[in-house]
Amino acid sequence: MRKPLPAQDPLLRVQASITARDDRLLGWLYDHGVLTTDQIATALFPSLDFAQRRLRRLTVLRATDRFRPNRAYGGSYPYHYVLDQLGYDHVHAQRGLGPPRRDQARRRKQSLTARPDLPHLLGGNQVFIDLAAHDRTHPNSRLDRWQPASAFHSPGVLYREGGNPQMMVRLKGLPRPDGAGVWTEHGRSVPFFLEYDTGRERLDILTEKIAKYQRLYDMSTWAWPVLFHLPSARREANLHHRLADIGLTAIIATTTADLRTAPRLSPADQVWQLTGRSTGRHRLIDLPYTDTRHDSEFPTPTTPDPSGRAV
Repeated sequence: MRKPLPAQDPLLRVQASITARDDRLLGWLYDHGVLTTDQIATALFPSLDFAQRRLRRLTVLRATDRFRPNRAYGGSYPYHYVLDQLGYDHVHAQRGLGPPRRDQARRRKQSLTARPDLPHLLGGNQVFIDLAAHDRTHPNSRLDRWQPASAFHSPGVLYREGGNPQMMVRLKGLPRPDGAGVWTEHGRSVPFFLEYDTGRERLDILTEKIAKYQRLYDMSTWAWPVLFHLPSARREANLHHRLADIGLTAIIATTTADLRTAPRLSPADQVWQLTGRSTGRHRLIDLPYTDTRHDSEFPTPTTPDPSGRAV
C-alpha cells in the first residue's frame, strides 16, 4: 500500500506562490502596518480588479489578513490589509530574522484595529503610496527608501559621526518623524523626513515640531528637507505666517491635500513651498539639501512588536 505524501509546509506553499510584487507588498505591511485596497492598487497594480484578485489569493494563503473599520455614520470603510502569520514568517525568512512570535499577526492586527490615530497612519502612508505610484508610471523615477516612524523611536538613532554626542542618549527634544524616504529621478536623489498633519493639532504643536528639526539641524550633520503635508491652504498660510520671523536654517517645505487632490498631483510634482522664501513651489527632487550620506547612514527599521510599537 502506497504511503500518503506528507503535507506541504504552509510557508513553503506561500513562498512558491509569491511574486516580486507580493514581496514588496508584504515588506510594506511588515514595516508600515496597514494599507487599504485602494492604496495597494494605486501603488502596485494596473487596475483595482487585478489588485482585488491578488489580495484575495494572498488572504486565502494566509499571507495577508484584512478588516473593515465601521464609519461613524453607518457603513464601513474599504478593506484594510495587514500581515497574517504566514506573511510574518515569509518576511522574517526573506530578511534573515529569527522566527516571529506565533501570535504576532493576531496581536498586531488587534492593535491596529484599535488605534485611535489609524487615519493619521494611513494618511502618512498615502504620501509614500503616491510616490510609489509615480515610480510605477514614470520609468526614470524611483522611491528608493521608505522608512517607518518606528525607525526613529530609539534614543541615539539620529546620531551620526560629527554630531553632538548628547544625541547618543537624547530622544526628548529631537524630532520623531512620521516617516522618511529617498526619492530619485534621472540619477539624482533627495532624502527627506515626512510630517503628516490631519489638522487636529494646534499650530503651536507644529511649530514645536519644527523647532525640534531645527535643533537636529544645529546638533548634527542631518540637513534633509522636512516635508509637512497639511490638510488645507488656510492652515499652510497660517503656518508660514508663524514661521516668517523665526529665521529657520532647517529646510521646511509644505504642501496641502487641497492642492494635490483636485488635479491629482503627486508628491513628486511641483507642490512644495519652502518656508521663508517666495520663489513659488518646487518639485520634490529640486528641494535643497546638503547631506551626501543618506545611502550609508540611513536608519534601519526596527522590528515591530505585536502591539504595533517598535522594539
